[in-house]
Amino acid sequence: MFSFVFRFFCVTLPDNRCELYPMNVFYILILMSLNNLMRIDLLIWLIGIPVLVLALIYLYIQYRQNKVLTAELSQLSKVKRNSIEYELVLKAMKLTVWHIDIPTNTITYESDYRESVGMPILSPGSSVTQFCHTLTPESEKKIHDGIMDLVEGRIEEFHEQYEMKLPHGDSRCWGEVFATVDKRDLNGKPLTIVGTSMNIDHQKDIEQALIDARIKAEESDRLKSAFLANISHEIRTPLNAIVGFSEVLPLAQSENERKELLGLIKQNNTHLLRLFDDMVNMSKLEAGGDAVRKERFSMNLLMTELVDRYSEEARKKGVKLLVEAMAGDSQPYSDRDRLREILNQYMNNALKFTDKGSVTIGYDVRGEKLRLWVRDTGRGIPEEYCNDHLFERFFKVDDFVPGTGLGLSICRSLAVSLNGAVGVESMENKGSTFWVEIALN
Repeated sequence: MFSFVFRFFCVTLPDNRCELYPMNVFYILILMSLNNLMRIDLLIWLIGIPVLVLALIYLYIQYRQNKVLTAELSQLSKVKRNSIEYELVLKAMKLTVWHIDIPTNTITYESDYRESVGMPILSPGSSVTQFCHTLTPESEKKIHDGIMDLVEGRIEEFHEQYEMKLPHGDSRCWGEVFATVDKRDLNGKPLTIVGTSMNIDHQKDIEQALIDARIKAEESDRLKSAFLANISHEIRTPLNAIVGFSEVLPLAQSENERKELLGLIKQNNTHLLRLFDDMVNMSKLEAGGDAVRKERFSMNLLMTELVDRYSEEARKKGVKLLVEAMAGDSQPYSDRDRLREILNQYMNNALKFTDKGSVTIGYDVRGEKLRLWVRDTGRGIPEEYCNDHLFERFFKVDDFVPGTGLGLSICRSLAVSLNGAVGVESMENKGSTFWVEIALN
């Protein structure tokens, strides 16, 4: 091609020589450049098109990979979000999650958010039998039977409450379990059981409080009925006597008859007033009572006051009234009125059940405690009644003896308000000693 172009632009001389003019050379150079450009362009197309195709393929692959990666990241974010929500639910509900691998009979705890009360936590891979051994005998059988029912496919879900033994002492705690089958083999036989457990001690405390409240309400209703029946009977007796003797009094023929009737009326008046005093005192105690007012006071003066009050009644019955006091004088820091009311109740009972002999009131100091007592030589109390039951409301050893059955109950309530205690020592037909013990300060 070059020779052709050369000949085309050359001039043939007469001697057959070819001569190239300068302008022709310029044209030749232009044609050669165009020829080279055509070759370069051809190479560019031959190389560029595959490169372009490869680049497009690469970009498409990158696009697909980015799309897959974005979907995976979105899925991971969703899983992470679900996991966070799952953990939050476990924490809020205070649950523990566990799995039982049936072929190996092992239990594994995944997470435990129960409130720590010293509950035993099994190590990974522990057997189901080891878990059941941490329960009380009654709960162990229930939980084991429930798990076996799940394993054998007899039930789909299992729910039961159980009691767990704590490692320290005889302490126990309550738990509640929910379980179901998680995975099965091709034949439908369970392979894995998943379950949750939670501590329900607080729930059990509430249940027990409700039971106690119900029992207390039932007891209160029973006591109210007993109170109305007892009080109506006790009030009717002296009222009938007062009304009856008052009607007979104008018909009395002699002064002695009138004195005897007036004495009976006065006696029943006193009994009626005592009944109302007991009811008022019990009502105050039920309503919370007056505030405890502590002060320093002389025990000897209190003994003297009580002796003066009951000396006339004791003289009429032919009973000696004695005092046993310490040498000197004790001055406790307590509520004088409440202590006097306790001793009044003891003195009333002592004189009521003592027809001969003596009634002794006394006190002594025992360490940081002050003990006061009233001892009588009356009929006494059978041994089986000498317990706390004697100080319950409306309890009476002898139903034929007038009284509301509130006096000793009032004594115990007053003693408790003083952080003290009451008690009795008695032998039938030999007398009784009722005592109250309070702190000196």
